[in-house]
Amino acid sequence: MNLVDSCGWLEYLADGPNADFFAFPLFKTEQLVVPVICIYEVFKKVLAEKNEDTALQTVALMRQGLVIDIDTTLTLNAAKISFDLKIPMADSLILAVARAHKAIIWTQDQHFKNVPEARFKIKRC
Repeated sequence: MNLVDSCGWLEYLADGPNADFFAFPLFKTEQLVVPVICIYEVFKKVLAEKNEDTALQTVALMRQGLVIDIDTTLTLNAAKISFDLKIPMADSLILAVARAHKAIIWTQDQHFKNVPEARFKIKRC
């Protein structure tokens, strides 16, 4: 399974320098898990930079993968991950979802740089 974090979705949608890195997992929708926290972050950013119609179209694209709601078990696992690794709440929720679904995280977020489950690409400007 694959999980593209929010910065990966945004990089791909903006056709940024690392867009090709994220295309591989995004096109394999049958193997894609999408935490609701990623939908929140991407929707909010696209809404701020574009408009609501574009943001909703983006959510429709994201929903082609398996959307994972955050339940109590994931929340508690994320809190422990956040405590142990000293990473922010959203990133710990993403990592908890990845671990629960045995997914690889595709990212350019520095918080995941040394996480074994992550495929990290340095953000190019």
